[in-house]
Amino acid sequence: MIHADGALSRSDSPELPSVLPFSFVPFQKAIMDLFELTRALVDIESVTNNEAVAGEFLFRHLSPLAAKYGGRVERMPVEAQRFNVFASWGKPVVTLSTHMDTVPPFFPLSEDDEFFWGRGACDAKGIMAAMICAAENLLTEGISGLGLLLVVGEERNSAGARVAAQTPRGSRYLINGEPTENKLCMASKGALRFELVAHGQLAHSGYPELGRSAIEALLDVLENIRHLTLPQNSLLGKTTLNIGTVSGGRAPNVVADEARAEIMFRLVGDAAPVREAVHEAVAGRVELREVLYTPVFHFSAFDGMPTSIVAFTTDVPTLHETWGTPFLIGPGSIHVAHTAEERIAKRELRDAVPIYASMVKRLLAAHSAASGKAQ
Repeated sequence: MIHADGALSRSDSPELPSVLPFSFVPFQKAIMDLFELTRALVDIESVTNNEAVAGEFLFRHLSPLAAKYGGRVERMPVEAQRFNVFASWGKPVVTLSTHMDTVPPFFPLSEDDEFFWGRGACDAKGIMAAMICAAENLLTEGISGLGLLLVVGEERNSAGARVAAQTPRGSRYLINGEPTENKLCMASKGALRFELVAHGQLAHSGYPELGRSAIEALLDVLENIRHLTLPQNSLLGKTTLNIGTVSGGRAPNVVADEARAEIMFRLVGDAAPVREAVHEAVAGRVELREVLYTPVFHFSAFDGMPTSIVAFTTDVPTLHETWGTPFLIGPGSIHVAHTAEERIAKRELRDAVPIYASMVKRLLAAHSAASGKAQ
């Protein structure tokens, strides 16, 4: 827990190198303010696997801020045309982190007096803007020892976080940003995702007895999975199932020879009983591939801050072992994330900036106090 006094009790451009020597970086005229930055980020389409434009924007946006305050910014390669962006000022004791990718479908920014609307407004581009502005405010106060880690792929398989976890930068604390209505998260559900593939035999639909429908086989298995009794507990509630995608077949007059589905469980505890139940329900009738597992995560408290429990999962379980003690907090409501109504309240977005700045200060103070005692 962190007490009030800060103490602890328990797409690449080929002409630019991946780490920029800032004596050669031209200054931008000004760093965007919070709302300008949010507008610019939301208007960049960055659905998972298509984050390069957003990454390049962030790299170029952070470059003058790094140059001005003696920092550095780098592209952290993930795979072709995909990279994380990491900026730091001094040795990064505290790192602010969130993701630049969004779920589909993209829809651009609109706004009214109260809200910014658009894909990624709350998940997590508004959060990203607030973190960048908090970092700028801290730097203007002469505070260093902080980093910004902006990753790709969180919405699909944490590809960016996995790469970052393998290349740590010395951070001792990680403040991860997801929509929690500016409340500190104390626990988040885990995730278990499977792909199911059914195989059949092609036939003319007028003579279905001559074939074997992969779609019918898949539907039978999904029906059995839907009726599983799933674990629950008092803190995180029920394990839930979502059948996220279903596809298959050739044409309406052809018996389908292949069909597939992707399903995801939101876990409240150990994954083993859910895995076992799914395998029993499938009983070898279709191919079953586990493609993602993220465990339930319990977070540390931070004295004096309102708290919440969330049913989603994050990059934190992937990052925490190499990027430091994690905290999860951000403006916006998860209830509108991933929907056609995605939005973030301007007031909540503005409130997040001093929240992040205050947390960084207190964590830096805690680290300094602990280092002093160690000496």
